[in-house]
Amino acid sequence: QLQASGGGSVQPGGSLRLSCAASVLDFDSYAVGWFRQAPGKEREGVSYISSSGSSTYYVDSVKGRFTISRDNAKNTVYLQMGSLKPEDTAFYYCSAKRITSAYSERVYRHDYYYDYWGQGTEVTVSS
Repeated sequence: QLQASGGGSVQPGGSLRLSCAASVLDFDSYAVGWFRQAPGKEREGVSYISSSGSSTYYVDSVKGRFTISRDNAKNTVYLQMGSLKPEDTAFYYCSAKRITSAYSERVYRHDYYYDYWGQGTEVTVSS
């Protein structure tokens, strides 16, 4: 139900935009998170957005470089990544959690909250 795309190979300092497209009828009822996993490392959270899009969160390592956004009309969440570094190299996964309207402004900052996961899209940052 989640399809991540937009990965690729870029040089340090470059940019990529990842997309996460959802096949659901009520996408505005889902909070979304982006996670990544580098070879030999544990999965880590990157950024999160509330179902309404009004709240976002970034881990310190990407703050100021990445921007998460969503277009509920297109059932898509984006992760704009800039000033990429070699340490950003990883498979990036999007995930979704269905929530009630009472929590439309909440972000969920741990992977155990999420019920749905897309396949990863690979990002390689190398000179």
